[in-house]
Amino acid sequence: MQKFLVIQTAFIGDVVLATALIEKLHAHYPNAQVDFLLRKGNESLLAGHPFLHEVLIWNKREHKLRNLFTLIRKIRKKRYDTVINVQRFAATGLLTVFSGARQTIGFDKNPLSLLFTIKTPHIVGNSHEVDRNQTLIAALTDDQPAKPRLYPSMADYEKVSVYKTGPFITISPASVWFTKQYPKEKWAAFLQRLPAAYTVYLLGAPADRALCEEIKATHRHVVNLGGALTYLQSAALMKDANMNYVNDSAPMHFASAVNAPVTAVYCSTIPAFGFGPLSDERFIVEIAEPLDCRPCGLHGYRACPKGHFHCAWKIDDTQLLRTLPHGHPSHR
Repeated sequence: MQKFLVIQTAFIGDVVLATALIEKLHAHYPNAQVDFLLRKGNESLLAGHPFLHEVLIWNKREHKLRNLFTLIRKIRKKRYDTVINVQRFAATGLLTVFSGARQTIGFDKNPLSLLFTIKTPHIVGNSHEVDRNQTLIAALTDDQPAKPRLYPSMADYEKVSVYKTGPFITISPASVWFTKQYPKEKWAAFLQRLPAAYTVYLLGAPADRALCEEIKATHRHVVNLGGALTYLQSAALMKDANMNYVNDSAPMHFASAVNAPVTAVYCSTIPAFGFGPLSDERFIVEIAEPLDCRPCGLHGYRACPKGHFHCAWKIDDTQLLRTLPHGHPSHR
């Protein structure tokens, strides 16, 4: 039996996109053992995943290096045939190089890639991240990437069923980066023009609850679910929404991973970076006019470098309204 380990210890959205590798490996090696290594805090994303044998967790917040070397010893004992490192930083390079696997694969941007069995280029632009990740296992499978996928449980769907009694949309208003976050005032203006038939659910982590509460105060048909749902419960709710409005952030990838309709609002970043939505029903909203300062960076900033944040403020409400399903709102 083949034994694979996929390593992605970056952020939530990166883990979701890397699930496409799990899908592809399972399709080509249905009897193989596939394990996944991620950072502590993200493990609930893969709870109950039908194609995973084990989820390994690296606690990077406490005793980071000690936990790293403990993890290396654990990985060596498992005797993997192939380790696939999606991350591009030195620590995961160490995990890969010292894994004891017969074959180690990773991107050339990893500082230890010279010691990998196979290294492939990672070039931002002209392709989606799932395509870039697929190059890591193209020799093991083929050139066509699978779609990322999450697997909410029946309990997850039951938990959110109480919110699916009529037409609804979700809004995930927060982002780690300020310049990737559509302003709360703009969300409020959009809500004022939203047809009254829609209930609006605001989604986010516990830290986002206060932001959601500020937006909720502007409209009577809004329910603040910030911090109330797990990642998989949020995905289960998004799956049946009439539309999901997101920033260029993790909830966009949640929508992709359950093939939910999604409208992604891009402020300082651009879809050409290759992290856009993958759902069958997907829309991109961004400023109509070109700005010489956009994009200002791959990840965004804590504040607009120019001070004006035109890439967000000059998006028109009608651009978001146009992506709602046509006709009278109905329950999906």
